[in-house]
Amino acid sequence: MKKYMFCFLLFAATSLLCLGIGFVITKDSVQPEEAIPGATLETETVTEDQIVINQEKVSPAPEKEKEKYYLVSEDGYLLVLYQDKTTICLYTHMPVTDFPEEERGRLMDGIWFSSMIEVFNYLESYTS
Repeated sequence: MKKYMFCFLLFAATSLLCLGIGFVITKDSVQPEEAIPGATLETETVTEDQIVINQEKVSPAPEKEKEKYYLVSEDGYLLVLYQDKTTICLYTHMPVTDFPEEERGRLMDGIWFSSMIEVFNYLESYTS
């Protein structure tokens, strides 16, 4: 038993020594970068028109109809339709079987959302 205790203590001491040496060597090498005066950083913003994954298959809806979205199950998969219930906004490729039984009934009837963000929040709450 003393042999194992000695090996464990030797391993722990060696590990601490290596960590200490690594800390001393690298503590001065990390320096924060300073901002370049007058430089602006580009940021990526996503609008609701850019959220659609498969844009080549989606026809744009008239501006006045982009206020509401309709999530419905068709052929076992979820589709997001515009307010007119005929223009497809997004093919989700999500099977209805991923949802609980009580939600499947609601999805068969269709669920209204006021924005695409609300649709994504709903889908994320059941898939993650």
